[in-house]
Amino acid sequence: MTEIVPIIHIIDDDDSVRKAVSRLLKAAGYAVKSYATSGEFMMAENLESPGCIVLDVRMPGPSGLELQSALARRGNGLPIIFLTGHGDIPMSVRAMKAGAVDFLTKPVQRQELLSAVQNALDRQAKHLSEQTRNQHIRECYATLTEREREIMAHVVEGKLNKQIAATMGIAERTVKAHRAQVMSKMQVDSLADLVRTASGLEPSDG
Repeated sequence: MTEIVPIIHIIDDDDSVRKAVSRLLKAAGYAVKSYATSGEFMMAENLESPGCIVLDVRMPGPSGLELQSALARRGNGLPIIFLTGHGDIPMSVRAMKAGAVDFLTKPVQRQELLSAVQNALDRQAKHLSEQTRNQHIRECYATLTEREREIMAHVVEGKLNKQIAATMGIAERTVKAHRAQVMSKMQVDSLADLVRTASGLEPSDG
């Protein structure tokens, strides 16, 4: 299986900044794409691929903060690093509250930028790993019968087999049999694992 190389998207209306940042990141081994405006970036392809965005704040057309909001509305999860020569504290606070990984000022130090980019990629890798795990959990949960889901809910709440049997009006041995099926289908070996797995389910999944 071919490894997907993360793409660092640089969005800045200053041509010299785009070139300098591109050279720095390419020299560090990253794949880079650059754009002069937010609109140009939004028209690009592969925006769902792994990577991150190095984004100027003040640009012609949509600003960096406006682009951040637009991407959030789209559900685009690319981490954002702001890089600006016009930053102030309220602006940086707004950006960070909206989920930015970092807020750097120009001229940026090489190591400072590289550290921010690596942090952004690490954060995204963790997020994607959690998404994959949660998707697997939901697929396992979908194989449970209604009775098994009901018993799983009781088990996760910490109820004993005899308590579940009394609550549901069934034999304790029936609870044990269903509980074994739940553990097998959810691919877990212990109650602790089942509780952790249940936390990966969406509320709508039960």
